This record gives sequence, structure tokens and C-alpha cells, in this order.
Amino acid sequence: MASNIDFVEYVCEQISGAGEITYRKMFGDYGVYCNSKIIGLICDDQFFVKKTKAGAEIIPGCEEASPYTNAKPHFLIEDVDNKELMAEFISATYNELPMPKPKKPKVKKSS
Repeated sequence: MASNIDFVEYVCEQISGAGEITYRKMFGDYGVYCNSKIIGLICDDQFFVKKTKAGAEIIPGCEEASPYTNAKPHFLIEDVDNKELMAEFISATYNELPMPKPKKPKVKKSS
């Protein structure tokens, strides 16, 4: 079941205090980015955030679940209503995650 775009936009609005929040459709669900770094996923109208030590300190005892079969466990965020807490949580998660590896340029084959 794909996620509802209204839910995706609501989550992104709630975490917007952490930085530039964007989302991208991926396989029927959505990747969520903070300042161009992927921090989580929205799958089946559930918000999953990559696990970090900093995130665990901000929301201790947070439920963990996999967003899809064979995925690493993520934090399952069931309540995004507290914008200040969500901004702090996403900022800490962002700061702990590595920057994405640069994409290699595509090489055109000459004929």
C-alpha cells in the first residue's frame, strides 16, 4: 500500500525546523531528506527514521521496525505532533549520519 501524499507533507512540515526537508517518491513510498541527506522513509503511512545514538538519546525507548522486508531496523516514529522535539531529533540524526557518497559521472561510450 502506497503512502498518502497528505501524510508525507504533514510529516515533512512537522520536521521542517531541522533544516531543508524534501521528499522523493521511491518504489511507491517516499524517501525523506534533510539538507539533501536521506534521514528516513515513509512507507505505508508510517515514518521510519534511520537509527542513531543521538536519536536514541532524544527519544529513549523508541520502537524499532523495518520499513520493508529485509531492511535494517529504523526508529518508527508514531507521533510527529511535537514540532520542537521532531526538529531536535531530526537535526541530531542528520548530524550523526554520514554524507552521501558522490555519484560517479556517467561515461558516454564513443562510437
